[in-house]
Formats: sequence, C-alpha cells, structure tokens
Amino acid sequence: MEIQFIEGGVCAPKGFWAGGVHCGIRKNREKKDLALIYSEKECTAAGVYTQNKVKGAPVTVTQQHLANGKAQAVLCNSGNANTCNADGEFIANSMCQAAAKTLNIDPQKIIIGSTGVIGQPLPLQPIVNAMDQLKSSLQTGAQGSDAAAQAIMTTDTKKKEAAVSFLIGGKPCCIGGICKGSGMIHPNMATMLCFMTSDAAISGEMIKKAVKEVTDDTFNMVSVDGDTSTNDTFTLMANGLAGNPEITGPGKDYDDFKAGLMAVCRRLAREMAADGEGATKLLECHVSGAPEKQTAVKVSKAVITSSLLKAAMFGADANWGRILCAVGYADAQFDIGKVGVTLGSAKGTIEVCKNGSGVEFSEEKAKQILLEDEIHIDISMDQGGGEATAWGCDLTYDYVKINGDYRT
Repeated sequence: MEIQFIEGGVCAPKGFWAGGVHCGIRKNREKKDLALIYSEKECTAAGVYTQNKVKGAPVTVTQQHLANGKAQAVLCNSGNANTCNADGEFIANSMCQAAAKTLNIDPQKIIIGSTGVIGQPLPLQPIVNAMDQLKSSLQTGAQGSDAAAQAIMTTDTKKKEAAVSFLIGGKPCCIGGICKGSGMIHPNMATMLCFMTSDAAISGEMIKKAVKEVTDDTFNMVSVDGDTSTNDTFTLMANGLAGNPEITGPGKDYDDFKAGLMAVCRRLAREMAADGEGATKLLECHVSGAPEKQTAVKVSKAVITSSLLKAAMFGADANWGRILCAVGYADAQFDIGKVGVTLGSAKGTIEVCKNGSGVEFSEEKAKQILLEDEIHIDISMDQGGGEATAWGCDLTYDYVKINGDYRT
C-alpha cells in the first residue's frame, strides 16, 4: 500500500472543519487558547487516556462521552488543565453544552480536552462568550488545522500536525492529526493531547483496536522527562465520508487503515520528542534481537528515559556505559554479554560496545556524530526476533529554567 503525506492536518479528511481563537484564558492575547474540530457527520470514535491516578476532569468527561463510540466534535483549551478542581467536571460539561448549542449537536458527542497549569480554577465565562467567534473561525483545509494546532500548544515551540492519504477498497481515504506535548511527557497510553480525524468508514470495534495497537507502538514509546501527565488523551474520529466499504473485521482493509494511522502517529510522536522542553536533540533508540518484543520495549524505554544518558547526549559525550547501565536495569530477562551498541547520526555511525564490553573507537568521530540534532542509538541483543523503537530527547539547562517558573 502506498501512503502519501499531504497537507491539511485534521482537515485533510473530507467533512472536517477546525479553528482556534484567543478567548482570554491565557494572558498573552497573541496566543490562541481555544480550539474546535468539527465533523459534518457523526463519527465512530475511540480514545485512550492517562493511567495517572490523578485525572483531569476533561479525561473523565470524554471517557463518559465516548462510551457509546460516537462523537462529532472536539473542544480543547490551553493555559489551564482543569485538573484537581472541585468544579472540574461541571466546567468540562458546561463547555460541552456551550459548544453543542453553537454547533446544534448533542453535548454527549463532544470530546473535551484541557491543558496547562494543574490545580487552578478554569473560568467558564470567557469560553462561553467565545463560542460564536470560535464557530466563525472554522475552516476546511490547512488553515483550519493550523489554527487548532496552535490553540492547544502550551510550552511547545512548534505546532505538530500531519496527514496522509491512501486507498481502502479503491477509495481514497485520509487520516490527519494534531498533537501537543513538550513537557510532562512519559505517557503510558498516548501523548499529552492528540486529536485524530479520518474520513474512512470503520466500525466501532475496529477503530478501538486500531487506536490501541498504534498508540502502543508510537506514543507509548515516547518520553521527555519521565512524568506521566494528568490529562493525556488520544482520540480518533472517523466519519466514513470517503465512501469505502466499512471496515468491520481483520483483513487487508483494516491493515491498510492501521498503516495509515501508524504513519501519522509515528511522525507526530517523533515531533513531540524532538520538541521536548529545552531539547536540542531527538534521540531514537532501536532495539533488535531481543528475546521477545516486550523485552525490546522495556530496554528501549529504559535507555531514552535515563537522565544520565540524556545529559550525555546534550554534551555530545559518547559515554556508552550509561547506555549499557540503562539496558541492565530494564525489568526483563536477557544475557547482557551479547549486547552491542552503535551510535549514529547524519554524520555516520560508530560501534562503541560489543558483547557487553567496550571496543576501541575514535572519540573525535563520536563527538562529531553526537553533535547532530538527531541521534540514533542502535542496540543489538542477538537473542531472538523482538524489536522496538523509542523516542526521547536530551536533557538541557533550559528544561530546568522552563519548569522552574512554569506557573509564571
């Protein structure tokens, strides 16, 4: 199957509109803080959420709304997480009601999201007052997706959106998405916030299956700082306007849909890792030859979450012992004496460890490789067919600066 990346983000699929405005939650009037995504037709929908015991009110409300597998719109604010607030669910439901009235749809068909500071009351009136303006901001195409992507950003330095087109049953189909996430990223389900759209026709059962399988191999493999957010939410809405035969079970059509979803999520996951708070480098750790996949998952995650390794990558220091140390404390059974490590980037590759021991290498060449802004850490375990890839970023002085005064 040929998958082509295209413009348009969440508005690339047929029948989707998006927009964003500044409503007054954020002090900076130049920054949008309220986003809306709308489908002309009711969608099958599914989501996965944070596994943190502390959950934002929007997570609870969205879980309730998607219990029947149906949705038609996404409403999301930035600047305030609406978490740990006594009136949080009331505010989240009231936001849905205000949007539903403006769009003339059922409030239960709205996915709600919030991101920002935890434990601060979220004012409702600015959001309610902005609904007509927000509806007027809705556009199809790239401009609509761009506005929504900007409106959900917090400490992100760049918007994150992607879309693909491909064929299902001879019909052109699209999947698009926007996401935000820069800090408090160590998801055990998806990313901090990610909203996906598709015009493919797919059943509720199969969309749930696709969401779970794809997020496990993409957003579940990202870590910026080891902190799992309270508001992590990943949702996918599919309205069927592409006109393909509905995907109701396993087979080629499902595999093609999943491949398209995987392509978008993989790109967004990489962009999120690269945009980690204060980050200067994207780290990609690929583990091969593990006894089974789960071991590869644990090892790759252990490496990209190591603070010592992340700091070494910031300094372009080929301190491979920190990599092997992280491999060694991964919660899995394997023979460390068979493990090898190779470092790579656009400047080439260099082997630094073989059979669990160091090998001679040029420190100068290693330095040049590690000065690039995308670093590849390849770990060969030579003990089976399991493999996995995880993404992270370096740990810099700016990460502490950003989080030292986040609330101000």
